[in-house]
Amino acid sequence: MSLGFGLLTGQIRPGEDDWQRAYDETIAVAREAERLGFSSVWTSEHHFVDDGYMPSLAVVSGALAAATSTIEIGTGVILAPLHDPLRLAEDAATVSLLSHGRFTLGLGLGWVDVEFEAFGADISRRGRAMEEILQILPRAWSGEPFRHEGSVYSLPELAVRPKPSAPIPVLIGGGAEPAIRRAARLADGIFSNAPAHKFLEQVQWLRDECERIGRDPSGLRIVHYSVMLPADSYEKAREVYGGHVWHMRWKYSDMSASARRSGPPPAAPRPTEEQLSKVFDREVIAGPSDQIVETLLGIREKAGVHVEFVTRSYFSTLELEPQIELMGRLAEEVAPHL
Repeated sequence: MSLGFGLLTGQIRPGEDDWQRAYDETIAVAREAERLGFSSVWTSEHHFVDDGYMPSLAVVSGALAAATSTIEIGTGVILAPLHDPLRLAEDAATVSLLSHGRFTLGLGLGWVDVEFEAFGADISRRGRAMEEILQILPRAWSGEPFRHEGSVYSLPELAVRPKPSAPIPVLIGGGAEPAIRRAARLADGIFSNAPAHKFLEQVQWLRDECERIGRDPSGLRIVHYSVMLPADSYEKAREVYGGHVWHMRWKYSDMSASARRSGPPPAAPRPTEEQLSKVFDREVIAGPSDQIVETLLGIREKAGVHVEFVTRSYFSTLELEPQIELMGRLAEEVAPHL
């Protein structure tokens, strides 16, 4: 099967305060993803959100490593400029060892002001921070002493241990051209949720940069993730899952405000038809499973390279039983054809 599953976020539901339930279900969903044959499972990071949007991806990845045995475990993504690069290297190496080499480190820049302020990170230097982090990580994972002197980080000569027993793939999330070109120079691929037309442009940027620096683009992983909703029709998918998709998307606009809010998280305001249509048109592939497969294969064909797919079909507002039913349909009706 060539389909990953995510993004696991550990969020509680509107009006709820049971984070134990949220994390127990996180482990249960990952186990189910492995049982169903998904190739990978992915987590996602944010901080200080009132619904507890997952802040500790390395910790959870270690727990997923202990709860599973074969599935790839990826971060989609860790917000690298918020982290000390040496601690990030240590955590990633530890998770890689715990998972016997099943860990993939996806990194992104981040964009929420309150997160940067709270961690004392300079949002205006996040691009430069990422550039240096991508230089630091492979040297840290070598197990040999090294020194780094940059405009953002100054590290004394030291060796980071433990050393991972296998290379840790690093993927870059983000949509801007500098991020994609940075991935071509310094990482192992991209983890993108751009709409299809924008994604194809990203692939071209990746190829252009590889040509410029003399790197073979065939050695890079190109991963595209999107919400996939198999149903009898597009209209049925909107009827069943529209509220869950809308809440997931709305929460990103609520993050800064929620950092200073007391009490259980509120429900998303009811969307207009125009708002819901806009979200579905940009982010969702919905309808009969054969049409979903046709759309994905069309993206791969137009890209002209092998594209790996991840379905972002985990919804924190969906009860566990229908969540597992949705996973089952994706595993049985979509994944085998990719």
